[in-house]
Amino acid sequence: MDEQTILACDDSGNFLEYIPKSVGHTGQGRRHLAITVLLYNKDGEVLLQRRKHKVFDNIWCFTGDTHLLHTKIGDETFDHATQRCLRVEYGITEKIPFKNLGMFNYFEKIGSLCENEHCAMMVGEYNNGEVNLNPSVGYEYQWVEKRQALADMETNPQKYAPWVIEGLKVLKQSGFFN
Repeated sequence: MDEQTILACDDSGNFLEYIPKSVGHTGQGRRHLAITVLLYNKDGEVLLQRRKHKVFDNIWCFTGDTHLLHTKIGDETFDHATQRCLRVEYGITEKIPFKNLGMFNYFEKIGSLCENEHCAMMVGEYNNGEVNLNPSVGYEYQWVEKRQALADMETNPQKYAPWVIEGLKVLKQSGFFN
């Protein structure tokens, strides 16, 4: 597990301390700040990714996911982490305006690894053509009509990462699928 420095927080998302990424993801982990990103387009489609992941490998996620990092120049904001995520995972370098539709907590454990996150549901519109998924983070991607994506997530939740199921609640509450 790469040793990035992430931001531990309480259940309300209040910063507590800096921790190594491995501390946040082993045993019971430590709650930390994260984002999940969902891009949509003018055709009413959302971008989904079949993710390569140490804990939840080969399952479908939203467009991208990452942590807020502590760096030499300071702590990332939700927006900075979102832009970095898209640059690393898809090579998207343009600045896309995002909305944080809400926050949620989740905890899932498999073996000695876990996810223990206070996560922001970040959404933004992207209409600028092809995307190029970084093969080190995902197996494949697909644009799916958003009502079809909603129906599949509700009917087949086992196909999706646990944070997708929690993020789906935020999306529905915000009216994203209306």
